[in-house]
Amino acid sequence: MLYYIFEFLQNNYDLPGASVFQYISFRAALAVITSLVVSLVFGGHIIRFIESKQIGEEVRDLGLKGEDVKRGTPTMGGLIIISAILIPTLLFTKLDNIYIQIMIVSTLWLGIIGFIDDYIKVFKKNKEGLPGKFKIFGQVGIGIIVGLVMVFHSDIVIKEDNSVIFNDINLDSNITPTKSSKTTIPFFKNNEFDYHRLTSWMGEDAKKYAWVLFIFVVVLIITSVSNGANLTDGLDGLAAGSSAIIGVTLALFAYVSGNIIAANYLNIMYIPNSGELVIYMSAFVGACIGFLWYNSFPAQVFMGDTGSLALGGIIAVLAILIRKELMIPLLCGVFLIENLSVIIQVTYYKYTRKKFGSPKRIFLMAPLHHHFQKLGMHESKIVTRFWIVGIILAVMTIVTLKLR
Repeated sequence: MLYYIFEFLQNNYDLPGASVFQYISFRAALAVITSLVVSLVFGGHIIRFIESKQIGEEVRDLGLKGEDVKRGTPTMGGLIIISAILIPTLLFTKLDNIYIQIMIVSTLWLGIIGFIDDYIKVFKKNKEGLPGKFKIFGQVGIGIIVGLVMVFHSDIVIKEDNSVIFNDINLDSNITPTKSSKTTIPFFKNNEFDYHRLTSWMGEDAKKYAWVLFIFVVVLIITSVSNGANLTDGLDGLAAGSSAIIGVTLALFAYVSGNIIAANYLNIMYIPNSGELVIYMSAFVGACIGFLWYNSFPAQVFMGDTGSLALGGIIAVLAILIRKELMIPLLCGVFLIENLSVIIQVTYYKYTRKKFGSPKRIFLMAPLHHHFQKLGMHESKIVTRFWIVGIILAVMTIVTLKLR
């Protein structure tokens, strides 16, 4: 919104300083500051409003140390995160950018699903919340929408043959944009993988249907990461802090993918107009850090499914848009481990009960962070160590850009 205002002032009145809004770095800095202000200043008001409505967390009796203290803590704090993301996005991004439009729709879509789940839990006093099949249906729905837009929208393209950028001043215009099913993956030639390869064994005619497989991958990633973030949101500050670390990494990827010089230097695909996503992710990181002010141990508010489903979905969708979705298992390793710990625990429990008649467990409790709680480790130490693991994984993900 402000971008268009200052562009108008620059073009028509040559207002001094108005041209600074053309720079992504400047608008990204404003987005971080604004998201922090929204989450820190207005977050307190939102928490007090939630408390006045007696919207408190009903903590299940898991036999964990300190769980009684959490009972009654305000939930649905994800409203703070979503507000702190969307307000800077609406103020500082180019709203006619297809990438920004997808991110806004995804944020609202998954936020609403999480809000309905929290509403049922809190106001309807139903601890199960929204039935799982409806959550999955919503996640699959946004996955299909994102996948179809990626495949068929004319503005979502990549530009190859970056080497010509040094031969002309007008760098961008010399490279022909193309629709492509390529994505980024380490250890492959040119760090690229084409989904067409997965259907090539069926013949040349089958290549044109590779988009169906791509949409399946998109749905799988969005569902997995969104649920992974939801499972990770079990300790104060764990999901918000881990998401902030991932967000910084994705913001860096969005910058280099949307900058033709950086893309050429790193020998990765150049994605025109994706640089606007840096502003969105800057707001995302600011919102997560601002929320930690209230969510760090001992938490004054929980994000609830309103926040956790949205955070995971945002991470997944943005990684897909900048064609880094196959790096998600490494970058979002914390979410992956949490997901796998539950799957392994449930599978082994059912297997041993059926085979031996007496169920057994691999972990003391799942998700994994509860296993460490059962071992007597303090909640703050668990969260800090998970953050450290997240930082290590983020650095490893960045390093893969130069691995061939």
